[in-house]
Amino acid sequence: MPKMTRTTKKTAIRTLTIGGAAATAVTLFAATPAFAETEVPEPSTFTSAYTVMATPDQVINNDGVATPGEPGATGTFDFRVNSDTEVICYDITLRGVTGDYQSPAKTATHIHEAATGQAGPPRIAFPNPVDRGDGTRTSSGCLQGPFTTGVMSAAGSDTGTGFSLKQLEANPAGFTGDSHTASFGAGVVRGQLTQVPVGGVDTGLGGAATEGGTAGFGLAAGGAGALALLGAGAYVLTRRHHQAQA
Repeated sequence: MPKMTRTTKKTAIRTLTIGGAAATAVTLFAATPAFAETEVPEPSTFTSAYTVMATPDQVINNDGVATPGEPGATGTFDFRVNSDTEVICYDITLRGVTGDYQSPAKTATHIHEAATGQAGPPRIAFPNPVDRGDGTRTSSGCLQGPFTTGVMSAAGSDTGTGFSLKQLEANPAGFTGDSHTASFGAGVVRGQLTQVPVGGVDTGLGGAATEGGTAGFGLAAGGAGALALLGAGAYVLTRRHHQAQA
C-alpha cells in the first residue's frame, strides 16, 4: 500500500494510517501531490479556535439523507487556527469507534465545507486517530497549507485546492468535522464547528475552562447539551494533555 510521509516537529518521518479505499484513491489521483500539507511546530499565536462534538446521529450521506454512524461512538475535534500563516493545529479524539478507516480521500478524517444537514466536499484531510490500546483513538499536530484531500471536484481539481483558513473563520458553522470507516462510509461520527475563545472555554456553567484547569464545570449525564459542553471543555484540557506528553 502506498505510504505518505510528513515531517514531524522533531523532524522525524511518520507514515499516515489510511484505509484500503484511501490507498486506491491515491492511485487514481496520482497527479495530485500525495501530501501537500507540511506538519509544522505549533505557532505562538492563533487567530481563532473551534471545537466539534461529533456524534453518530449527525451523519448524512452525499445526498443529504440522514445516515447514522456507529451507535455509541463520539468524537471531539479541537482546532486552533492561524489564518495569517495558513496553519491549523488539531487534537482529535474518537471513542467507541471500531473497524478500519475507509474513505475515497487520502485519509478518512476531515473538515468538510458543509452546513448542518447538508453534504459538502472535504477541504482538509487529517491523519487518522490511532488507537491508544484502550479503545480511544487520538491524533494531534499542526498542518500548514496549501491543503489537498485526494478527492477531485467536478471541475477536475482537488477539493482542497484554493481553500484558505480565512474561509473557515468567516463561517465556521458552515464546516463540519467527521471520520469514516469501512462499515460507516457516510461517516462514523460528525459535528459542526463551534467557535471558542483562543485562551479558554466558557463552560456556561458558572465557570471557565483554562490552561490551569476548570472552575464550576459539571455535566448532567445523557443530555445532548451536556455532550456539547463536554466537547467544548475538552478543547483546552486535550491541549494540556498532549503538551504534558510531549
